[in-house]
Parts: sequence; structure tokens; C-alpha cells
Amino acid sequence: MKQAKLVPLLAWFDIMAARVRGLRGWRRLMFAACAGAAAALAFPPFLLWPLLLAGYALLVLLLDGAHEGARPIRASAAIGWAFGFGHFLVGFHWIGYAFLVDAADHAWQLPFVALLFPGGLAIFFAIACGLCGWLWNAAHARVFLFAAIVGGIEYVRGHIFTGFPWNLPGYGWGASLGVMQSVATFSIYGLSFLTLLFGASLALLASGAKAPRAAMWPGVLAGFFIVLWAGGETRLNFATNDDVPGVRLRIVQPDTPQSEKYVDRYIVRNWRRLVDLSLLPAKQPITHILWPEAAPPLLLQREPGAMEEIASIVAGGRTLLTGAVRYDGQPSDRRFYNSFFVFDSHARLVGTYDKFHLVPFGEYLPFENVLHALGISQIAGGDTGFLSGDGPHTLNVPGAPPMGPLICYEIIFPGRVTEAMRPQWFAAVTDDSWFGPAAGPAQHFLIARTRAIEEGIPVARSANSGISAMIDSFGRVRGRLDLNTRGILDTNLPVAIAPTPYVLFGDVVPAILFLVLFGIGLAPRMRGVT
Repeated sequence: MKQAKLVPLLAWFDIMAARVRGLRGWRRLMFAACAGAAAALAFPPFLLWPLLLAGYALLVLLLDGAHEGARPIRASAAIGWAFGFGHFLVGFHWIGYAFLVDAADHAWQLPFVALLFPGGLAIFFAIACGLCGWLWNAAHARVFLFAAIVGGIEYVRGHIFTGFPWNLPGYGWGASLGVMQSVATFSIYGLSFLTLLFGASLALLASGAKAPRAAMWPGVLAGFFIVLWAGGETRLNFATNDDVPGVRLRIVQPDTPQSEKYVDRYIVRNWRRLVDLSLLPAKQPITHILWPEAAPPLLLQREPGAMEEIASIVAGGRTLLTGAVRYDGQPSDRRFYNSFFVFDSHARLVGTYDKFHLVPFGEYLPFENVLHALGISQIAGGDTGFLSGDGPHTLNVPGAPPMGPLICYEIIFPGRVTEAMRPQWFAAVTDDSWFGPAAGPAQHFLIARTRAIEEGIPVARSANSGISAMIDSFGRVRGRLDLNTRGILDTNLPVAIAPTPYVLFGDVVPAILFLVLFGIGLAPRMRGVT
């Protein structure tokens, strides 16, 4: 009886899918771009995860249509590029805000960025779909091939040319902390492979009336994700709520507009905000204070008056941790770094870290001589930009466990946030006012929660304009300051948990997933099925 009711529904899917497969020319490309754009709404702040799954299913159907026509590899690559362009245009629309902070110097670049940034990233989807077009087959195993190739190219996107693993498919589950617990084993890359497979499998519903076995796969994978969710919720139910004894942290969020941060007439005001917020009365004694990225609107190395005020902040046994701009070298050859400082209770600088994963075009300029000749400069770091440090470090912090500093988007890189000496907490400092009023900061915050789950390490996050928070080792938010809010968050420091499977085995699990998916996807072709 149930099967009889299901057949008409599957037949309807088949009719709709035939229309998608039958699209040609500009209509096919426009449809692909719209599908990609809709899929991007799965990421914060919208969190519409069904659209991500539907987007991948539609992309598979479009590739089916390319396989049935002439020049399938070229057609598939074009479909992939159009999908990627819509996907990254919507998902990364917030990039444009960075070019409006100093509009006089950078606003003219905005139209080019609006096209070149999503268009450049879309090349990854073009390559992935072109490879799919080369190896495609009519069997239902093609969805495994799709998941392996697209997931593999997404891994490449996270590593090549310094990498940009932002809005990977696995982040589409940001609405479910239960599902996100799986990154402790699979990593965000492994979860991305599984997400691609689940979404692609929905395309098999279109042939379900003729091939019921194929139509079973969406149900199987839906069941698998229900198991992931249930397992994650169980993990959360048994999660520790323990805190590090003797540590009480104050996270400061000054909410200083980026366009006013270094303006001469606002520098004293901006500095006073940091100091005054740090000295506000507390219900419990504060032991450590955390300021955001490049928080002081001046160079601490040449401001003895500022150092005197830092001495008053840390008096009584406190420690100050802050992002700051650092320089070395002679005045004629001065080198600048985006850094992190640790001041002890005597205002002595006892720890320094230099950001090593700089933002291309933001903090340094690739192909500097060529681009300077075209009038293009990096957005931050003045005329010279920043130099990079030598990799992640673990710093000793007076009165607290060893800490790993992470500056701005360094936290987006899975497996590259710690050194051999494992920290017991992360101090993530950032200035997301560059990222606009909503989507960019919300996406960055989800990424920070994901790193906490992957590593089993809590994250104390101080963001200039928000979102500042204390995130425990399971990605739970113990307290937060919302966007565009000036204030403080006084919080305990959660304990780190034992190293997760991902910490122990790294990318082995995602690699196994890739090989299994690719092997299953390629099997029909090896048998001569096309």
C-alpha cells in the first residue's frame, strides 16, 4: 500500500528531473547559478540546510543532462562554474564590506571583487564538475563519484594558494550542534564528503519509479545522518561542564567602527574604551583579560603612557592578553606584524606571537610589484603590509593553562591551529567589523565553534564588534556578546578534553572516505557502464 502511494510521487520527481536535465544553453547556466545561490543559504545567518542538499541534487541532474549531450566535459565544467559563481556570490557577499571601510582608496575595486572573487572560487567547482563529466556514468553510483570529486576539490580549495576553507559543505549543518559533533571524528572535510553524498543522493529519487533500489539511497543516508545527530546529542548529554579552577576571564568587546579606529581624533577615545571596559567592577575577581585583534589603536612599543595604563589594568595579579600591531627593525626599514601579546601582573611582556596565516589582499599583496603598478594595495597593514610569523605556537600564560593564540581567520584551517605541544585553550582574537553586519561574522563564529569540537579545546573569542564568546570543547556557547554590542563577558574557562579521534588520526578518516566514495563511484565505469 505504501509502495503504491510512493510510485506517483517518484514519477512526479522523474518529470521534474527530466525538465532539469533537458535545460540547455543560457537557461541551464542560469538555473545552475540559482541552485548554487540557494544552496549558500544553508550557511549562517540563514541556516536553511535543506537548500544545500537540494542544490547538490540539482547539480547532479544538470550533470546528467550534460552527460546526455555533446561535449559533456566542457558542458559539465560550465555548469560547475555557474553553480559555484552563484554559490560564492551569495555565500561571500560580505567580502565587499571590507572595501568600503576606506572607501576613498578601495571602493573603486568593489565591482571587480564582486565578479572576480566568486568567479575565481567558482573555478574549483568548474574543475570538479569537469572531472565528473569525464568520468560520469548513468548508474546510481554516480552520486558517490560526485561526492568524492567535489569533496576532494573542496579539500584542495582549503589548502592551495594558502587555502580558503570557508563555507565548506559540512558547515551547512550549523543549525544542528548534534550533527556537528561528528567533526570530532570525521573533521569538517569528512562531514563535507558525507553531506555531498546525502545531497547528491536526492537526485536518485527522480529515477525511483524505474529503479526502486536507487531510490532507497536517500533514505539510507537520511537514516545515517539521524544516527549522526543522535550520537552527537548523546555526546552532548554526557559532556563535561568542568572549568579550570582559579581562572576567571574577562572578554572585552569595544565595538569600535573600523573606519574610526585609527583616525587621530578618535584614538584617545578608542583607547579609553578598552581601558574602561577592562576596569569595570566584577562580581568575581578577574584573573585574565582578553582584548580583540589589533585592539590598541596605537603602537604599544612607543607609547609609555599606554604601558602605564596597562600596569593599572593588571595590578592585583591580573594578566592581559591582546592582539596588537608589532614592529621591529630600524625606522628606515621597519617591519610590521599582526601580533598577540601577553602581559603579566607587572605589565611585563612575557609572551609574543606573530600571525602566520595572513589574509591575501587583506594583510599582504600577492604579486606585489604587478598589482601596485595597477594601483591595487592590501586593505590593512598600511603601505607595507604585514610579515608572517613562523607557525602556530603554544604560549605559557601566568595563572592559566598553556594557550594557543589564533588571530582572525587563522581559526578557519582544520588541523593547522596547534603545534606539537597541545594547548589547553585557544585565545581567538579577531576584528570582524571588516566582514559586514551579519553573514561574515556569523559564519566566522560557526567556524570557531567547529574548531573547538574538532580539537576538543575551548575557545575564548574576543571580536571587536562581535561575536565574542566563550565556547567549550563541545562547541557549546557558555556566554556571548552579540554583534554591534559594546561590553564585557566575564566567564570561567572550560577544561579541554582528551584529544579527539581527528586530533589522533588527522586527515586519515577523510582520506578513507574519499577512496571509498571514489571506488564505488568508478566501479560502474570499470564494468563498462556509461
